[in-house]
Amino acid sequence: MNRRVHEHYANGSYCQASWAQPSVHQTLEELDFERGIWRDACYGHTSTIIRKLNKENPVCSVNSIDSSGYTALHYASRYGHLFTCETLIEMGAIVNCQTRSGKSTPLHRSASGGHCNIVKFLLAEKANPIIKDADGKTALHKAAENGHIEIMYHLLSHSPALMTLTDNKGKTASEYIPDDKKQEAQMLNSIGNDDY
Repeated sequence: MNRRVHEHYANGSYCQASWAQPSVHQTLEELDFERGIWRDACYGHTSTIIRKLNKENPVCSVNSIDSSGYTALHYASRYGHLFTCETLIEMGAIVNCQTRSGKSTPLHRSASGGHCNIVKFLLAEKANPIIKDADGKTALHKAAENGHIEIMYHLLSHSPALMTLTDNKGKTASEYIPDDKKQEAQMLNSIGNDDY
């Protein structure tokens, strides 16, 4: 925000006031984010994404990454927009795409956000739950640290080997389950032999 100051003398009196003037300027990165399909994926504006991708000279492709290294599928997965995820996959989005620096996949994002329907959809679309991010965490670790036990159940049912995978700190997903979710997590014992 820009600060503006008003001052003048009138009839022997001094007047001074300042106010904030909102900035109407956007960075090029912000403009690109809006022109591309990433913002639309955040809000589940699927018809706008389809229109933008079907233009004769599209601004981006279905797998284009934004300045932070995320694709539209990352955003749609993170914010729980199933129809948008389905459409992006149908249009050729890569289900196992990873961000540049964090190595996060759409499955990591949906598991962390607690979007069970998206996790199940991505697994059905051949998302690889064994992929680790830059911290060595799988989607199971992300679900665990956020207390999403139902998602942990689906991931383990799909890939029981996840139970023993450790991150860069040598921790399994079970070590990230919040204390208030440990009792609920006991149901995971039926899937494997790890002590939850």
